[in-house]
Amino acid sequence: MPQLTALDAQFLHFETATNIANIAGLAILEGDLNRADLQAMLERRLPYVPALRRKLAPVPFGLDHPYWEQEDDLDLDYHVREIGLPPPGDDRQLADQVSRLHARRLDRGRPLWEIYLLHGLAGGRMGLYTKIHHAAVDGIGGADVLAALLDTTPEPAPPPAGEAERDAAPPGAAGMVARGLVRMAGNPAHAVRFAARAIPHLDEIPIVSWIPGAGVVSGLARRLAGTGQAPELPVLPAPRTPFSGPVSAHRRFAFASLPLEEIKQVRKAFGVTVNDVVMTVCAGALRRWLAAHGGIPRQPLIAGVPFSMRAAGAGGQGNQVAIMTAPLSVHLDDPVARLYQVRQAMQRIKDRFALAPARWLREFSESMPAALMGLAARSAFGLVGQTAPPINVLISNVPGPQFPLYVCGARLLRHYPVSVISDVSGGVNITAFSYDGSLDVGVVTDREMVQDAWELAGYLRDALDELRDAEAALPH
Repeated sequence: MPQLTALDAQFLHFETATNIANIAGLAILEGDLNRADLQAMLERRLPYVPALRRKLAPVPFGLDHPYWEQEDDLDLDYHVREIGLPPPGDDRQLADQVSRLHARRLDRGRPLWEIYLLHGLAGGRMGLYTKIHHAAVDGIGGADVLAALLDTTPEPAPPPAGEAERDAAPPGAAGMVARGLVRMAGNPAHAVRFAARAIPHLDEIPIVSWIPGAGVVSGLARRLAGTGQAPELPVLPAPRTPFSGPVSAHRRFAFASLPLEEIKQVRKAFGVTVNDVVMTVCAGALRRWLAAHGGIPRQPLIAGVPFSMRAAGAGGQGNQVAIMTAPLSVHLDDPVARLYQVRQAMQRIKDRFALAPARWLREFSESMPAALMGLAARSAFGLVGQTAPPINVLISNVPGPQFPLYVCGARLLRHYPVSVISDVSGGVNITAFSYDGSLDVGVVTDREMVQDAWELAGYLRDALDELRDAEAALPH
């Protein structure tokens, strides 16, 4: 009887005509895939992929978070569709089609996912666009769902042995209402307990730590309790950029691939992490785009960086992710200085938000009555997006397998993430996925703010070249 967590439910609540909570991936396959073959494979494997066999079961009057209800009669003709690209079938035409598909909301009366076969791509290739609602999975969970549908050899593997586990049915309407009322009655006590535990840690909670006075209050509470001081983080406002503010209903999408070996060489030369290099490449690309569109700010951008709350090797359903904020020094001309700034910022974030933020963020979400969460989420997004957004850009880096994968015998050549933008995060999202020796980067923008996402995506190669040139100049 799975039920959405408060964090899962927030991705339903904030969704509007312009804020769309789809996360997706565009796979580029070698050859052409037959729809009937894909449907047959899904028919065999979907019983073992819980996130794709569930639909929402709302609680009457919104008294509690919705439940997940198992769908035993999946309509694969609805969920698996195909589209032909017009000649010449180039990458820009493919990206334009994905832009349109990504901006469409999913039907909440069905399991929250769709797959599109995109035929006619030049070079003997095809596209496979898969989207799922963020309420069902986070980025890591989405990668796990994708992995369950892929094979490590051209010959498809048989389904797992044994019967697939079934979800227990959610309670009936009366049971849902009763459970919701009990939960609502317990919310005030839960909130009091949460406040008592959380006050010393207010400056450790992502986003909350940026509220004026949070550091003073939590610091005083820690001194009274005799606990230590958390590492300081600079409190900087997010500067206004051409991609700040409320987003429209329309998206642009572009993609690029960078050799993972080159990124690893930069990592080794400067003694940083792969993620540091990826963040710096994104900073360099944004700097070049801003220079061509209104000027570079005199202060860092503020990047929202998703962090997984899963323990290493742990599974778990739903969203287990927190958004940390980090300065991104696009104002620095020297790429090496930007790289070391990123390394310092990311290390301080890891030290400061090691374990507490995941716990406090979940408890904060759970302490709010479910009946108020929808209104609160939409109101907060609208207000913050129009006044002072705390974030300029979302940047994420998801590690993937370093060996070839296959879909119904067709080799997966590239896999580009297609992620979320919102009023609060701004009109740019850059998400990277490493696969089989390549860093595949998907760039999602608001069409009104960044009309040509390919321009920004193209600057990623230039930004990596900057770091490679700096690496070559090092004494050996």
